[in-house]
Amino acid sequence: EVQLVESGGGLVQPGGSLRLSCAGSGFPFSANAMSWVRQAPGKGVEWVSSITSRGESTSYLTSVKGRFTISRDNAKNTLYLQMSNLKPDDTAVYYCEALGSRGQGTQVTVSS
Repeated sequence: EVQLVESGGGLVQPGGSLRLSCAGSGFPFSANAMSWVRQAPGKGVEWVSSITSRGESTSYLTSVKGRFTISRDNAKNTLYLQMSNLKPDDTAVYYCEALGSRGQGTQVTVSS
């Protein structure tokens, strides 16, 4: 059973930074591409970023490019999303995805 546990969310002021983590288990972590998606209040799920199984290739939503960095540590079965220069529009519940499954999410709120 795929298990994904996100952490690291919180309340941050505009321009601030956060690092999200996602611990994966129950599947071959290092053999699978992974993604971050988010859902803002009252809106649908939006893809944010993806990374290949060994981390050699990444891709980003245009609005976060240059501000967010996705990475992974396959030795620790952990996916990361470093977010900087956060904006109020980044407020959402952030989820990691693998093999069609998502975790419970972690809330990110950007507000002064």
